[in-house]
Amino acid sequence: MVTAALLAALLAASAWISVPVGAVPVTLQVFVVLLAGLLLTPRGALAAVGVYLLLGAAGLPVFAGGLGGAGVLAGPTGGYLWGFALGATAVAWLGERGARRMPATAARILALTAGVSLIYLAGWLQLSAVTGMGPWPAFAAGVAPFLLMDVAKAAVALGVARALARAGFAR
Repeated sequence: MVTAALLAALLAASAWISVPVGAVPVTLQVFVVLLAGLLLTPRGALAAVGVYLLLGAAGLPVFAGGLGGAGVLAGPTGGYLWGFALGATAVAWLGERGARRMPATAARILALTAGVSLIYLAGWLQLSAVTGMGPWPAFAAGVAPFLLMDVAKAAVALGVARALARAGFAR
């Protein structure tokens, strides 16, 4: 529980490091979401992101750009926020299940790929629906510019999770 609470706080802090890039800003949030999935159980990962979403929905300025409120969750970037819950939970669940069937690193890489894909899918769908953009313009604005950066964030999250596990701070 302590780790989940710390990751929820880190997720909120990571939103403050924000670089505007069109309709969707670049933040360190995807890194923290993926790290939560690698470090926590599926229930813990969902709890960490869920607490973050509840704090933001309540109006605390924990979303990118110092925003808060339920309107952000319903707005153009809200799908990415909902996708954080899906992504973190998927990374934890697939990482656990996959490690039973294949080498742990391969399972984690597949889990990270699925987690990022879920974040993108939720964000892309809501961005398209809320803004009225067609699917391809929404993809071009809300997914394509972030692919390489999020691959890098996933690689760093995997490295950090390994280091924490070696140090005895993770499962």
